[in-house]
Amino acid sequence: MRVLSYNVHGQRDDLDALAAAVRGAAPDVVIVQEGPRRFRWRHKCAALADRFGLVVAAGGLPALGNLLLTSLRIRVHHTWYRQYPLTPGRHLRGAVFADCAIGATRFTVAGSHFSTDPTERPGQAMLFKEELVAARHPVVVGADLNENSGGAAWRTVADGLTDAGLAAGGADRFTFSCAQPRDRIDGLFVDPRIELLGYDVLDTVQTRRASDHFPILADLLLPA
Repeated sequence: MRVLSYNVHGQRDDLDALAAAVRGAAPDVVIVQEGPRRFRWRHKCAALADRFGLVVAAGGLPALGNLLLTSLRIRVHHTWYRQYPLTPGRHLRGAVFADCAIGATRFTVAGSHFSTDPTERPGQAMLFKEELVAARHPVVVGADLNENSGGAAWRTVADGLTDAGLAAGGADRFTFSCAQPRDRIDGLFVDPRIELLGYDVLDTVQTRRASDHFPILADLLLPA
């Protein structure tokens, strides 16, 4: 299964480049951060999925901009959301989850986007982790953690999971910003039962035009 995790910057950049980058990667699952979350969000989520040649699995307004898109080979069985407590003066944030299957193989996909405020992130990470630990199936997690690996929130999410970037020797493959790459604040984490076959941070002409974050692409072998 091919998974792409991508902060699309609210679709404020080159949409043609964004669509071309995602379609060129040919993912089965796209975990989107900063997707549609406000007025006409259902239509906008569907339009974004159509641009990518995918369908909406879950997310949008209930997940506060976190969005899961899939190809038709993925069957979605159940979806749910988590909203984090609002700190006055900050953005309301949350997470999206979907229990999915390819054939008889079940797995859970999750996505979130943590606060830029370092005092909020650890609590958000704990709430996100509660859902991951409770998941019935092996998890695949994509997130914009808004901190480099080694931070408290990053360690919380990564605990017991495989940090795909680290496992693939890509700890120095920065995801932000496209204009001046200097941080690995976006992560992809998988259950240890899932084999990591490939990992890449897509730094191309298209991705530099499409968003302020580079997308993460991983090929995974799900457990039988």
